[in-house]
Amino acid sequence: MKRNATAVWNGSLKEGAGKLTTQSTTLKDTQYSFKSRFEEGVGTNPEELIAAAHAGCFTMQLSAYITEAGFEVESVETKCDIDLVDGTIVTSHLTVHAKVKGISEDVFQGLVTKAEKFCIISKVLNAAISSTATLA
Repeated sequence: MKRNATAVWNGSLKEGAGKLTTQSTTLKDTQYSFKSRFEEGVGTNPEELIAAAHAGCFTMQLSAYITEAGFEVESVETKCDIDLVDGTIVTSHLTVHAKVKGISEDVFQGLVTKAEKFCIISKVLNAAISSTATLA
């Protein structure tokens, strides 16, 4: 399987602007700029997209592990916070809230740790990955 996305940038770094388009067209000419990346401008930025990818990947992986362990997933919600320091993503923190029928806290936390380590995006990131998980 291969996936792709395209970025187009016009102008200088600080005054220019770009557009991102994904193969699925979920993002279609989506605006990004210096201000949306490093200040408070309108549009997305690469770090926000990495956070979305990590949250989505982790959540799917955790759901798979919970199901494989024989439990029923009602819901899993994950927020991902990416820290960019001196041009490097140094941390990715996952905050997880889940509703799972019949699972113990210990089993749940073990599956969270496993998903944190083995989801595809976690394996790509060269950053410290951590999580805080709450079972409802």
